[in-house]
Amino acid sequence: MPSLIPLANVPPEMVEQLLDRAFGPGRHARTAYRIREGTAWLEGLSFAALDDEDLLVGTIQVWPVALTDPEGRAHPLLMVGPVAVVPEHQNAGFGKALMLASLDAIDQTVDAAPPLPQVMIGDPEYYGRFFGFSAESTGGWHCPGPNDPSRLLVRCVNPAVLPDEGMLGPWNSGERTGLAN
Repeated sequence: MPSLIPLANVPPEMVEQLLDRAFGPGRHARTAYRIREGTAWLEGLSFAALDDEDLLVGTIQVWPVALTDPEGRAHPLLMVGPVAVVPEHQNAGFGKALMLASLDAIDQTVDAAPPLPQVMIGDPEYYGRFFGFSAESTGGWHCPGPNDPSRLLVRCVNPAVLPDEGMLGPWNSGERTGLAN
């Protein structure tokens, strides 16, 4: 069973080294980086996984992003990811534990209202089966870079509240998402 700690307790350079090992040196060119460009990950929703020897083996970050509809209205979302685990510890449950911790933290952030919808780029079968993400509502959504539309996923209590069309990008409003950073 992994030990999970707040990601804020890990030195930033260690997080960057882990992300480089998990995704390779070209990771900054990925579309997900463009979507969250200029934002800071949300500390209360982002975690690190330690192995039995207390070594950093995985991380998950959650970011404030928005879907801007054709009328120019920004609809705040939370972008989940990257979910990163070093190669030698992949398929050992670290990623799943990180996802569960982050989604639980998201679900607990709001008292009487449902949490903000969550978006991610990932395997629809895996993230759908275990975590409730789906590409059913994202067909008209666009990204600032190449993407496979079947891998653009959302998790939302009521997907009918989401715009059918829009462009994903950083949440750059003066208003906050209600989640402390």
